[in-house]
Amino acid sequence: MPLTLVARARQIGPVSNPKPNPSALAVISHSIREGRGPVLWVLGILVGLLAGYATIGLRLGISFFEQTAFGVTEENLASQAATLPYLRLVLIPLATGIVIASLYYLGRRFGLVTEPAGKAVADVLEARAVKGGKVELKSGLYSALLSAISLGGGASAGREGPAVHLGGTMGSALAAWLQMPARASRILLACGAAAAVSASFNAPVAGALFAFEVVLGHYALRSIAPVAVASVVGALILRLHLGEDPVFGDLQVAPVGLWDYPAAAVLGIAAAGLAILFDRGVLHGPAIVTGWADRIGFPHWMLPIPGGLLVGLLALIAPEILGVGYEATSNALHVAYPLQLLLLFIALKVIATTITLSFRFAGGVFSPSIYLGAMLGSAFGLVMVTLFGDATAGAGFFAVIGMGAVAGAVLGAPLSTTLIVFELTSSYEASVAVLVSVSLATILTQSALGGSLFQRQVMRHGYDISGGSSRLVLQTVRVRDFMLTLDEWGKAELATGVCLYEDDTLGKAMGLLDAEQIDGAPVRSRSDDQSVVGWVTKADAQAAYARRLAEISEEEHR
Repeated sequence: MPLTLVARARQIGPVSNPKPNPSALAVISHSIREGRGPVLWVLGILVGLLAGYATIGLRLGISFFEQTAFGVTEENLASQAATLPYLRLVLIPLATGIVIASLYYLGRRFGLVTEPAGKAVADVLEARAVKGGKVELKSGLYSALLSAISLGGGASAGREGPAVHLGGTMGSALAAWLQMPARASRILLACGAAAAVSASFNAPVAGALFAFEVVLGHYALRSIAPVAVASVVGALILRLHLGEDPVFGDLQVAPVGLWDYPAAAVLGIAAAGLAILFDRGVLHGPAIVTGWADRIGFPHWMLPIPGGLLVGLLALIAPEILGVGYEATSNALHVAYPLQLLLLFIALKVIATTITLSFRFAGGVFSPSIYLGAMLGSAFGLVMVTLFGDATAGAGFFAVIGMGAVAGAVLGAPLSTTLIVFELTSSYEASVAVLVSVSLATILTQSALGGSLFQRQVMRHGYDISGGSSRLVLQTVRVRDFMLTLDEWGKAELATGVCLYEDDTLGKAMGLLDAEQIDGAPVRSRSDDQSVVGWVTKADAQAAYARRLAEISEEEHR
């Protein structure tokens, strides 16, 4: 053997036996534990199946209770309600309120609900931002039951919000069963939301975009495939069982002229005004009603009873405000109402939905915002036709634009609502006009409110998610997560002076250390003796902040 080869062999040394390749099962198990890899695609399909069937189940549940109460389903609810005796029209929502109140009482008694309120999109956002993508299965299912009864009994709210929460519950439950990390749980939560929206509107592209735009708040490469496939599966399930018919029938949009686009911008300003009015009612109504109940000693779980009575009295004026309202929405999109009725329906729907949600019926705001947008757009279109005649695309065109503008402004989801309109109409021109209108409406609405409706609702629970990750970390990381534990001798030495508590937030800890100009502080427990359990330094707090931001950055950009 040549000397060079001998020398090289000596440098390399003996060849070690390669480690055996891991089995396929081990690879899959590791991928599940880590929440990475192609296994998320497969789980996305599974979540799409679960969420799609759950959404269909919710729709069928609403239809069952509508059939029981009114004798018809959502497609004919408005016209059927108009023929009912006045007393029955009032008694149905009242009886529904009694049933919901009873379920709230039983739910609290058996630990199924913590507060008398249904779950919707804001709760999904809170789960993603604060709870590691976790939604409790039993409370999610119970909330879906409350929503089905509320909406089936005439409560003026939406079915898509409860569907999104139910879909997210399915994704979260699967992640919890597989013991997946938080980042994977958040992805499966978004998969469930995407499938729910897709199965609600037969709009798979819009469903996926809604999950990215509203639920996740980012477009990380790791989440695109599972969310997309879940959304497609949700739409396929809908088409398999309920057919491919569009939600609002065949929407034919007239050819769009050049001047229709500036008109769409004007409609966007009007949509912003309506969205702001509606959002303020939904945001402030519950606090006003709760304050009234506290002053007179009225139990919160009984609030649906007077709420049902009020909704029933409004139905005497306009039965079209009852339930999800899709028959009335479809009529507005097909220009079936005169201007006076459209304006009346807008006013009463805002009031009815505010009452419904303020008095603790379960439901969402998606359907009411679509209803209001269609009514506003149809009214705007009738005015445009009166002023300019055939020079405009017609009232039906503006009804579609208004539907997208108000819904996008209320939801804080301009891109997803634009795609919903495109998938409902297959009209590129209408989609461009919607994009003009909804972008203007959204920015005006969020400027007035300081964020989207869902962000403001989450803020009521003490978390500001409108400021991005840097602000959220300060609210969600606790002192117990990064403090140094102490022994018994340390406890005795650090019993006095400025202190923090183990459940204080990272933001409070950093603020206290900066305000007191100190490098560290003892940490006490919340127990009766408030014993010292640890020590926090400014360096540890800053390191915890940087570490969590790095984790979020990796999750959102890969």
